[in-house]
Amino acid sequence: VQLQASGGGLVQPGGSLRLSCAASGSIFSIDGMGWYRQAPGKQRELVAIISIGGSTKYDESVKGRFTTSRDNAKRTVYLQMNSLKPEDTAVYYCHFATIGLNYWGKGTQVTVSS
Repeated sequence: VQLQASGGGLVQPGGSLRLSCAASGSIFSIDGMGWYRQAPGKQRELVAIISIGGSTKYDESVKGRFTTSRDNAKRTVYLQMNSLKPEDTAVYYCHFATIGLNYWGKGTQVTVSS
């Protein structure tokens, strides 16, 4: 099973990016999907998660700016990031949880800078 994230890049403050993460291989009954990020010198932190039923949870720092969604048929999770700030700069990792197993993507760099 591999998780392939895409959509990162360089954006100016106030700009937007949309991250996608799709699973390939034999993965079934994906429960939670989510996004984490890790900035240089900091620990990995939760950004947003979405349950199989569509319930979402966000870190306080991104509430109102980021939106996560999922397409179960495509085994894909998305992160729409608006009003980006320099402090959002980090490597973003996607995460899928199934019964008893956790899968991580390799990460995609998001840099917010003028």
